[in-house]
Amino acid sequence: MTNSVNTNYGSMVALQNLNKTNMQLQTTQNRINTGLSVANAKDNGGIYAIAQRMRADVSAYGVVQDSLNRGISTVDVTLAAGEAISDLLIEMKEKALAAGDTSLDSPSRVALNEDFKALRDQIATIVENAEFNGLNLIDGSATNGFIALANSDGSKTITVGTENLSLSGTIVTITSTASFGTASAASDIASQIATSLENVNSALARLGTKSKALEIHQTFVTKLSDALESGIGNLVDADMAKESAKLQSLQVKQQLGIQALSIANSAPQSVLSFFR
Repeated sequence: MTNSVNTNYGSMVALQNLNKTNMQLQTTQNRINTGLSVANAKDNGGIYAIAQRMRADVSAYGVVQDSLNRGISTVDVTLAAGEAISDLLIEMKEKALAAGDTSLDSPSRVALNEDFKALRDQIATIVENAEFNGLNLIDGSATNGFIALANSDGSKTITVGTENLSLSGTIVTITSTASFGTASAASDIASQIATSLENVNSALARLGTKSKALEIHQTFVTKLSDALESGIGNLVDADMAKESAKLQSLQVKQQLGIQALSIANSAPQSVLSFFR
């Protein structure tokens, strides 16, 4: 080995190893600071691109969940209104049947008719107020129903159709002015109410099926989003126990590298001994 004051090969090697250790130490510290083994594209371009795609899907599924939640709430309000209307129709039928009794005196029939009209008007009030987030599925104002997002790119949807439960409609056939003054008229109205009640119950069954579909899909989307987040973690999260152990190892290695460089830098001084 040549003794030279111009070229210190040992110092060069020691410096290269120390720089390498410092780079590894910086990488490990970044992983500990961020909790990520792949924090940016420079760390691992391929894994970063995959993780970003999955993050975009997770974000989109958050929007899907919001849409499904609005749909569930809208249908829940609609179902509550429909069930109330069904209960009112049962009471109205009871009043009409009672008034259809030919043995009933006129004052009693008038009293039953007043109760009947109050219940009738209550249906109109319920229909008018069965609204959530500006959407009413049972007053005939919504043309397309509620359309909920079903996937991350918006190409699939779940539609909840409208059910017009307004008076004088195709479902509730009782008119907004329906009343009875005779036993015969009361019997006719009782028959109409029976038909309306069957129609309302069928509408409630359809709405209930859609509500269940929204809830099932919401559960699926939640699980899917959780699975994607777990997958992202598997790709980019750092093993903190491993990184902690590596940090300690590199810190010791850095100290040894500094000492090795110091020793290598002092080697040229041995040349002075040749001139004593």
